[in-house]
Amino acid sequence: MSRPTAAIIDLQALRHNYALAASLAPESQTIPMVKANAYGHGVIEIATALAPVAPAFGVACIEEAMALREANIKQPILLLEGTFTADEVALAENHNLWLMVENQPQLDAILAADIGHQIKVWLGMDTGMHRLGFQPSELEPAYRALKNSRNVHDEIVVSSHFACADDLNNDATNKQIQIFDLNLPTDINSELPLASLANSAAILAWPQTQRDWQRPGYMLYGNSPFSEPQENANQLQPVMSFESAIISVREIDAGESVGYGATWTAPRQSHIATIAVGYGDGYPRHAPNGTPILINGVKCPLVGRVSMDMISVDVTDIKAKIGDKAILWGPALPVNEVAVTCGTIGYELLTRMPDRVPRVYI
Repeated sequence: MSRPTAAIIDLQALRHNYALAASLAPESQTIPMVKANAYGHGVIEIATALAPVAPAFGVACIEEAMALREANIKQPILLLEGTFTADEVALAENHNLWLMVENQPQLDAILAADIGHQIKVWLGMDTGMHRLGFQPSELEPAYRALKNSRNVHDEIVVSSHFACADDLNNDATNKQIQIFDLNLPTDINSELPLASLANSAAILAWPQTQRDWQRPGYMLYGNSPFSEPQENANQLQPVMSFESAIISVREIDAGESVGYGATWTAPRQSHIATIAVGYGDGYPRHAPNGTPILINGVKCPLVGRVSMDMISVDVTDIKAKIGDKAILWGPALPVNEVAVTCGTIGYELLTRMPDRVPRVYI
């Protein structure tokens, strides 16, 4: 490999974060979310690393699930958005995929399917996020229809998703929990179905959300969903270190500008380092002047506009030379910190990283 840009993926940190999620809800089963290429970390390698401990995996759609099957991942795979066309029900039967049921057409497709084996179903309840799932008043008949179908495994999981669990001071989460519990259907013998509520933020900070299944995503990759310190989140270990290196250093005079559009002008005589990374590698083009880049253990400011393959950094106050490593984000420079500077969230920075960036697994 010649170009120095790479994402270093620490699989031991990944396993640590999974173990933390499991320890916080020891009575729950922990299903890792590996959608969107495992949040940019490489879905095959991440799923393979977690396969010895994960009872199942969660993805967004059947294409993501089939990629795991082709890589010989054997665990059940939950399709979080359910089916998009009726023919996917037969694929789910053939490949041991669990189907989230979010709406009436998805339910009807399962009921009408000509399949020989029962499939496992998760039934979504909209408790306030108003994105997917049946309204609470609609849930009971949907549950009964699935329970009475020969196509559906008897063990149905009722689930919901939180809108504000990352806000520790927002009571919306407690309201959603209350709506969920009040509207859980019961079996003939008055037993409640299996349930799933907790995403990463809920696992870390809302213990009252613990149910039979929990669904860690962002936290698996070592990043906090909160904007403030939180006791459990502080134990997470970042999995990705996005790195490159200096490929040029030059001195410019005060008053000279750097990069396309001359958006930054040196206020003094300055040393400018060019680093081999740009928006073609997933680094945000809208990153403003001053966005931190870690060079030789020191945070140095981005200067000038991000281009496709390169960025410029002011290294006037440190000793820097060609070949020195540059950390775009990682354990010593959290992706959340970079994201805040760029006016976005760490989730976006991780998931938008293209295949052009090699993933190196350690």
